[in-house]
Amino acid sequence: MSTMELALSTLFCLHKAFEEALRDIADAGISNIEIVDAGRHTLDENRVDMLLDLKTEQGLSYSVHAPFTDTNIAADDPFIREAIIERLRRSMNWASRLDTQAFVFHPGNSTPAERVSPGLAWANNLRSVEALMGLAGGLEVHAMIENVPEPFHYVMKSAEDFGRFFDEYEGDIQMVLDVAHANVRGEIGTFIGIFGNRIGHVHVSDNQGDADTHLPIGEGYIDWEKTIQALRRTGYEGWITVESYSEIPESLRLLRELL
Repeated sequence: MSTMELALSTLFCLHKAFEEALRDIADAGISNIEIVDAGRHTLDENRVDMLLDLKTEQGLSYSVHAPFTDTNIAADDPFIREAIIERLRRSMNWASRLDTQAFVFHPGNSTPAERVSPGLAWANNLRSVEALMGLAGGLEVHAMIENVPEPFHYVMKSAEDFGRFFDEYEGDIQMVLDVAHANVRGEIGTFIGIFGNRIGHVHVSDNQGDADTHLPIGEGYIDWEKTIQALRRTGYEGWITVESYSEIPESLRLLRELL
């Protein structure tokens, strides 16, 4: 039987000052933590040192979620795209320092340039992924790409999109399955059934199928028992990372019962 481990994303405390969030992490009672390198928690030398101290004190393991709000890796302008790749390289560098289990990044977005150059965003996204994976290899970071939700203009949201990506991308890459994102498309079973051997990391929160609302586990429409069983059948042995915005202890308790 496969072994899955629970983890917790700092998304639930991203609105707090970094030092306050560190206390929340220390008090969460869980040893696997995904650090979101964004907003008020943007990583730097001092913050990485604090995380390393906490790691030593409490025996923690980390993953890092790359910045995602302003980082369109499929941007039309090559100078902007280069700056975005550099921002993610810096994030990977901190991930390397933290000796992370995974580095999670989002695919790119389509832009108005698609009207005159159809397929440009897809090509730019593929080119950027190749560059990022090259950087990740040099830093010995395990980088993975995440399925993202409707209604945003990402170029990789559906199982069909990921099928095309894996057909065209010539390197070795795993995906992060965000169960909640897949649920908005009604494709949880499809993603697990087709890409089970490519899933390296799993994100979980709940929703009612209409939007990515990051509800606590059990407060939406996702069938968690069915989802966990489907993952187990693939032999998945990675993290199940809670990305709910609230009621974290309750979400962790429910998942512990299922695992």
